[in-house]
Amino acid sequence: MKEAYLVLADGTRFSGLAFGAPGTAIGEAVFTTGMTGYEEVLTDPSYCGQIVTMTAPQIGNTGINFEDGEARRPALRAFIVHELSEVTSNWRSIESLDGYLKKEGIVGLSGVSTRTLTRHIRDVGAQMAAVGAEDPATLHDRAKAAPPMTGQNLTGEVTTAEAFEWTEGSGVWAQARENATPWHVVAVDFGVKLNILRCLVDEGCKVTVVPATTTADEILALDPDGVFLSNGPGDPASVTQGIETVRDLLGKRPIFGICLGHQLMGLALGGETYKLKFGHRGLNQPVKDLKTERVEITTQNHGFCVDVDSLKDKCSVTHLHLNDDTCEGIEHLETGAFSVQYHPEAAAGPHDSRYLFRRFTDAIARQRS
Repeated sequence: MKEAYLVLADGTRFSGLAFGAPGTAIGEAVFTTGMTGYEEVLTDPSYCGQIVTMTAPQIGNTGINFEDGEARRPALRAFIVHELSEVTSNWRSIESLDGYLKKEGIVGLSGVSTRTLTRHIRDVGAQMAAVGAEDPATLHDRAKAAPPMTGQNLTGEVTTAEAFEWTEGSGVWAQARENATPWHVVAVDFGVKLNILRCLVDEGCKVTVVPATTTADEILALDPDGVFLSNGPGDPASVTQGIETVRDLLGKRPIFGICLGHQLMGLALGGETYKLKFGHRGLNQPVKDLKTERVEITTQNHGFCVDVDSLKDKCSVTHLHLNDDTCEGIEHLETGAFSVQYHPEAAAGPHDSRYLFRRFTDAIARQRS
């Protein structure tokens, strides 16, 4: 392996050994606290434009399979680990992590003190960075010149080019809901994770996935029973067409949003979003459902948040993050449209929040009846 570096925009430098694809990658340096599920992290479209650090110390020991991916290919810019496992041992594995990243053109860096890096990002904040085998001074210049995540609409890099039907459920991992007359849900793809689509199918839905630029009129022409707004990358305030689409759909069909979809709903209702210092990313984020008083351990991946003070008298806050009291869910008082900031499909992660898909289909059933 060749020596390589990660250099942050503030000049902080970390050395390590290059793996995966050769070259230089530029993106926002972030960290995720998930102890498992590195393949789901790699393929989560919400990581588009980011250099992702795994806080778990050893990564790669279960290899890569074709079942756990959350998209057809990874969208992140680079992958940082403390120790790259030289041994791949899992009955489903078909290739090594190193081989997978080489094939997909993703730069990797191992041997990094990820604990130190994580503490630095936590203290200073997420920031642009560059990783590669170039001279550290050159990498620093690249990081300083890179545009920040604020202001970037990245949905065009991860959305589907054309509408398609999704029919696959979770299979052996979940008990599907029997529904003689499936509810038709249109899922707007801002960077959707595939397990979200599986969860909708498990709830007895016929799912049509449409591009992020699909208008409200085009969605309504498909005659859906409900509309789902997916997760996705970048600054929600920059996804102006998506905000307009959500605004035009409110009150016309039941709506459920996750992550970026949640932020777009807040913006469509006249609210505001802001950037968190280092975001919430991992499988162990505590959230309280204010309706049931139940605490859930959730999967999250976001760097922006809805400002609840900007939505007074329009929405009720349904969920709160227990670490920092930030908004994790809203419900529109007038139409009942609702959304959450976290990932109830839990890929990877705990399944505490799967009930939200049933809450969505129950709303569809009430409207249909």
